This record gives sequence, structure tokens and C-alpha cells, in this order.
Amino acid sequence: MRWERGRRSDNVVDARSGGGRRVGRLSLGGIAAVVVIGLLMGQDPLQILGQLAGQAVQPGAPSSQQSSEPAANDQQSEFVRAILGDTEDTWGEIFQNAGQQYRDPKLVLFRGQVRSACGVASSAVGPFYCPGDQQVYLDLDFFNELEQRFSAAGDFAQAYVIAHEVGHHVQTLLGVSAKVDAARQRGQKMEGDNGLLVRQELQADCLAGVWANSAQRRLDWLEDGDLEEALNAANAIGDDRLQKQTRGQVVPDSFTHGTSAQRMRWFKAGFDNGNLSSCDTFNTARL
Repeated sequence: MRWERGRRSDNVVDARSGGGRRVGRLSLGGIAAVVVIGLLMGQDPLQILGQLAGQAVQPGAPSSQQSSEPAANDQQSEFVRAILGDTEDTWGEIFQNAGQQYRDPKLVLFRGQVRSACGVASSAVGPFYCPGDQQVYLDLDFFNELEQRFSAAGDFAQAYVIAHEVGHHVQTLLGVSAKVDAARQRGQKMEGDNGLLVRQELQADCLAGVWANSAQRRLDWLEDGDLEEALNAANAIGDDRLQKQTRGQVVPDSFTHGTSAQRMRWFKAGFDNGNLSSCDTFNTARL
């Protein structure tokens, strides 16, 4: 991937030297197990993970380990800035064409643990987006685990992960996240292979594909094998694959993100079509 062609974003905050205590990491499989247990027990999985990190999640807590300075000029942060910058260009153009204004999210690089408006979270939760402060949070060690444990290596695989989290920001701006939260309050089914959480996550995968389509048209930065890297990453973190590895069996009723095949299909749908209309995961019978 010729990511050096991308415009660098000024919205990356490097909090890696913020003094936060380094905490033990859970594997992606461990994360999935905690999420499943939390959902079955009716508890917030993020709070459980926060407790495992040695500090309970405190909803609404402000971020305390961030610098207002851009990320340091190193290869990893330069890559993140390039990917985030291009998501800004892509979604800024798409929103403008629809007569709307896109608000850029911040992306916080951290190590070990971080405080967000959604609470204190450890690296164990993996990359996440917090709608409360409209920021993406990323511990770059996640990419090492993606490569070493799941053989999902490659810069475009990493770009897909970032674009997926930015997809959740797009959902927030479009009001999708608020509708899902309202449905949760009404007691509507959230988890499970046909639940709203799965539909929301698959839409974020599709939105990542829309970004990839736009970026390729403008920058021609994909090289042979790059698309396969992203699809391989989507395959590696499907609910069915993670559950099979951690529990030895697949339990569709506890799905939160979709199967490997679904995640690959929806990313590919966004990439092939390049428009928002291809990402309506909420009104389709076949996920």
C-alpha cells in the first residue's frame, strides 16, 4: 500500500507517553469470551474489561492522558495520520455532496489503558470508538496481535481497522447510533446473528469499504494483495471464528459483530459500489 500518498491528519493525538500504567493484554479471543460472558450475564462488557485492567469504567469520565500536540513523527503515527487524513477527505466530500457537514473525529494513540468519555478502558478491548467524545482510540500493539495470532498482516489490513472505527463515527453523525441506542432502551434484540449490534458493526465494515473505494480512486495507492489483506483481517475477527477458537463451538445467539463471511461480504460491498446506499444493513433480510 502506497500510504505515503495520503494527506496527514492533524487530528491524531499521541497519548502513548501519558504515564498510564501498562496493563496485561487479553487476546482477541479473550476479548470475545469476555464480551459473550458479559452479554449473557446482562453486564456491560466494557466495564468487565475495565475491571480486568485494574480500574472500573467510569461513564462520562474525561480524557486525562492526552496531549494537544499532534502525534510524534514516527513511521507508525505517520501511517495512522495518513489513513485518518484520507478518511477525512473521503467523508468530507461525501457529506458535502449530500448537503451536510462532516465533523472530523480525533484519533487517540495510547498504551495500556486510556480514559475516554465512555470510561477507562484497557488495550484488551482493542480499537474502539466512543460516541461520547467522538474519538477513536487505538493501541498500536493491536496490530501486532492481528499479525502474530491471526496471520492478518499488512498495512491495508491495519487501514481497514482504522476505517471501521471511523465508520462508527459516520454512524454517529448520521444518527444511526442514536437509533440503535433507542432500540436498546425499548428492549429490542441487540445481540445475536440477526441483532442490531451485528447490523451496526457490519454497516461499519461496509463504510470502511466505501472509504477504500474513494481512496483508491483518488490516490491509486493499493498494490497487489492489499484488498486481500483487508478481507483477511475481516475474516480473522468474525464472531464465528473467534468463538470457535475460544469456546470450541459457535453460538450465533451471542454474536455482536457478524461472521467472518458477513464481515468480508459487507466490506467488499462497500468497496465494489463505493456509495452509502450499498451499506443498508438494517433493512436487508440477508446479512
